[in-house]
Amino acid sequence: MRLINHKGAASFLRHAGATLAQDEVTNGLMLGLALRLEREPDRFETAPYLATVEDGEQLVAAALMTPPHGLVVYGGKANLDPALALIAQDIQDGAWPVPSVNGRSDVSVAFAQAWQRLTGRAFHVAMALRVFVLHRVTPPQGVPGHLRQAVADDLDLVEAWTVDFQREALPDEPGGVVREQVLRSIEDGKLYLWIDGAPVSLAGKGRTTAHGVSIGPVYTPPSLRRRGSASACVAALSQLILDGGAQFCTLFTDLANPTSNRIYQMIGYRPVCDFAKYELAGAKTEA
Repeated sequence: MRLINHKGAASFLRHAGATLAQDEVTNGLMLGLALRLEREPDRFETAPYLATVEDGEQLVAAALMTPPHGLVVYGGKANLDPALALIAQDIQDGAWPVPSVNGRSDVSVAFAQAWQRLTGRAFHVAMALRVFVLHRVTPPQGVPGHLRQAVADDLDLVEAWTVDFQREALPDEPGGVVREQVLRSIEDGKLYLWIDGAPVSLAGKGRTTAHGVSIGPVYTPPSLRRRGSASACVAALSQLILDGGAQFCTLFTDLANPTSNRIYQMIGYRPVCDFAKYELAGAKTEA
């Protein structure tokens, strides 16, 4: 078994891409990030961490990190613990800052445990997540309004909503330069608004893989919720993506939010598997 560090996404995808693509929905987070790194390397200010662990020709585990964001991990069914231990040791040897780890629940906790054994640092669950996939939209009925692509004149509103979304849904994620990121997403045609007289909900296109597109963020201000606008916005955007040639759409939900888990299923999303994000920057455990 050997660990390979990859200098770029193209090398990483040559070693891991075919295996990840066998379950494109479950592995969409890592696969989509790697493809974005390959297509648009200049959009990442810091060099990524890219590693695979292989046993002969078999991919055993893989890890990807785009600092300041946390680590994303993949693991197969065999030799997982020693493979993740190799990744943990490599990250420590390289002095990479690792605020968190995210991945399929069993793989994510296995890495967190390997990291704890190596560093003595405690970890805790930051978020329990579920991956959903949609192949056919069931549009909600009776929701007034229509979908519109966000434009430059929407920048102030979308920036404010994006900040509010991050504070509410992703409080532990680094904020970054929100205005520049939102403007670039608007220019790239990735952000959409549900309009009912005025904008009432926001949804965006996320990572793209060979056959699918992820949805996110999704945000409705608290004062405008419980009117069906988020469901209508996501349903209309999902249909737009399918009409554009994608075979499926995916999204993540926070399992602590039963409302989102329910409404997405009502428009055609179906659960696939659970992910877990663990914070790794805890204090050292007692000896």
